[in-house]
Amino acid sequence: MDPSDVTAQTCLDEWNDCEKEYMQLETDHEQYKRKLDEMLALQKKCLTGIANQRKRLKKILGHCKEARIQNLDGEQKAILKELDIKAKNHKTHFREMEECLPHKNGIYLSIILGQVNVSLLNKADKFAYKEDYHHLYITMPQQVYLIYGGRWLDALHNFLLVWYYCTLTIRENILVVNGSRIKGWWVTHHFISTVCAGIALIWPDGYSYQSFRTQHVIFSLYLSMLYVLQYFYQKGSLYRLRALGKGHEMDITVEGFMSWMWKGISFILPFLFAGYCFQLYNSYVLYHLALQSPHWQVFALSFLHGFLGMGNIATTLFVVQQKIKEQVAGLYKSRLPNKYRFNARTKNL
Repeated sequence: MDPSDVTAQTCLDEWNDCEKEYMQLETDHEQYKRKLDEMLALQKKCLTGIANQRKRLKKILGHCKEARIQNLDGEQKAILKELDIKAKNHKTHFREMEECLPHKNGIYLSIILGQVNVSLLNKADKFAYKEDYHHLYITMPQQVYLIYGGRWLDALHNFLLVWYYCTLTIRENILVVNGSRIKGWWVTHHFISTVCAGIALIWPDGYSYQSFRTQHVIFSLYLSMLYVLQYFYQKGSLYRLRALGKGHEMDITVEGFMSWMWKGISFILPFLFAGYCFQLYNSYVLYHLALQSPHWQVFALSFLHGFLGMGNIATTLFVVQQKIKEQVAGLYKSRLPNKYRFNARTKNL
């Protein structure tokens, strides 16, 4: 528009058009606030309803348990059995309902974030946050660690590790709130790894520090390689399971072996156990250095490395044993005649 054509009437017309849009915006915002209040009220109603239903189910199942002690005929036993099946179905349905409802923060998140609710109610937002966690997972700051670096570079490396593991634990707890099924040990593992990095950061320079430094560098570089290897392997496993409809949407790549990684186990397990044994060897070397060193950090690191190594081995062996039992049970069931098989939808066999 030519500046010479602008008049007071033109400005007034533009203002009137803007005023109409503003009025519509006010109307939309008022409607948004009403809908938000309605949604929050419905959320509270659903959460209260689920909690009440769980209490009633617990009470009913307690009565069923008491009734089984008595001498019951076949019809009464069948009724109690049917009630058990219905109660299990209801509990499963409650978990599905809760996926789109807000959850309370755990103790750790309450300490770190206060009462800020971190529940993501939209599936797309949950998936995006999970993918962002995966990207953080493979950015472990090992690349700044050089064998011939100085003490300042070691301190930078350990400081970055403290930041990395702290961030990782916070994000993992947020993922758990939003339905991720990460095993508690791996969250605990990252807590302890934060402590390890913090102790290494304040470990004074000296004979024990320099004696262990090269071994620690090699171990750190191996962990870095292992994390990247695990990430791509686990991401491929998750993609295949989801494509087949067998994977959970909030399953994540994680340090260690998880039950959904069973296919291709012969590929990943040797690398994992090599890392776990390396960690136990670190504990052994640090223990002998602690006998000659006046610094408490050496013994503390020896204990923590040993604890992490044993915990990793025990958790991985437990998951492997569990999957073997499931496979044997599935094979046994597939060989039973049809008349002896239970209905998979109603029986947990």
